[in-house]
Amino acid sequence: MQLKIAGLILFSSLLSLNAQTTDSEIINRAKKIHQDAITIDTHNDINIDDFTSNKNYTMNLDTQVNLPKMEEGGMDVTWLIVYTGQKELDENGYKVAYANAISKFEAIQRLTEEIAPDKIGLATSSNEVRKLVKQGKKVAMIGVENAYPIGTDLSRIKEFYDRGARYMSLSHNGHSQFCDSNTGEENDEWLYGGLSELGKEAIIEMNKYGIMIDVSHPSKEAIRQMFEYSKAPLIASHSSARALCDHSRNLDDELLALFKKHGGVVQTVAFSSYLNTEKHEAFENASNKVYENIATQMNFSILPRDTVRTFSDEKRENYYTGLKKVKLAAASDIAQLKKEVIPVNVSDFVDHIDYLVKKIGIDHVGISSDFDGGGGIEGWSDASETLNITIELVKRGYTNEEIKKLWGENLLRVLDEVQAVAASFQKS
Repeated sequence: MQLKIAGLILFSSLLSLNAQTTDSEIINRAKKIHQDAITIDTHNDINIDDFTSNKNYTMNLDTQVNLPKMEEGGMDVTWLIVYTGQKELDENGYKVAYANAISKFEAIQRLTEEIAPDKIGLATSSNEVRKLVKQGKKVAMIGVENAYPIGTDLSRIKEFYDRGARYMSLSHNGHSQFCDSNTGEENDEWLYGGLSELGKEAIIEMNKYGIMIDVSHPSKEAIRQMFEYSKAPLIASHSSARALCDHSRNLDDELLALFKKHGGVVQTVAFSSYLNTEKHEAFENASNKVYENIATQMNFSILPRDTVRTFSDEKRENYYTGLKKVKLAAASDIAQLKKEVIPVNVSDFVDHIDYLVKKIGIDHVGISSDFDGGGGIEGWSDASETLNITIELVKRGYTNEEIKKLWGENLLRVLDEVQAVAASFQKS
């Protein structure tokens, strides 16, 4: 396996572990740890158009995650996300969302059972993860981002479990039928003041079947109540530290303390605006000017992300195809810009890991990217650059065992504990 190392890391992060350690020694040690660890990224979005016989993850698509990029970067496990945008809280909205969710479950199933079963398998437990890794295969796991498609039929929680889901968030961008979203902070408007009554029932059902409760998108009060009602540990599948970046998607110290108390895990996310908003906005503003200039020359209109989310699947796909052409044409100009305006990078990402480890301990921190959903930073822009995270952790003095915990062992421990709670529920 030839692991890809971004030039940024070599330039800025490998210069000094100590005076006697050379860059090559750091890289070699990082490679050894990386190959020994089970490397898990807990949040990667998908487009069902990339799960067909003619176009799929066995090919090096322009997606941030696919099998060739996972192989190149030494990423073992990708949590593929069943994401559904939210509309009205009514039966018609739930029906459309449910159909969308099922299409994504079926796409993941096609990849692992029909398209490339010899290369990647679907895992639903830590034992299955370890078995597939031992066989030399890549691993897919399934997370549900937004329980909106459940509607009010809680039996669908068991259905999603049977389809392979092993974590689920009760809301996304907007208050759901289950709980308030972090987006309520913008105008201080809330539906429930935390969880709805249906949300409390949903937590019991998730505990019963062994689905990890993901708190990356709900409101602070909803998260506090989830800790109160859940009999199993919680996860944040893709969130970072609010003390370092004051964004409503991040977790403040009060919530972090609950993860330590209840044994959960926070999967630090490589989403630039959640890591360093000021740095992100400076680079984004500068790069947008470059993209707008190129787009104008190509007769293409760049639109706000929220606008694009409202498009049909076909229209959205066409838009992103055009946007990718613009970004490809602007690549050399953007490379020059990075010398003048430094983007959010791997060092900023590991700053959040450092903070979380200091606050809640090495056993409660993990790693995620949000690739193909807006994530990606300089030095970890896609799965092929995954080794760079390990290099930075080595450079900062993390031990072999600590790095293994961060990359996957902590998450697998929590999954085991959640499934043990479910077994207890089912016995009683």
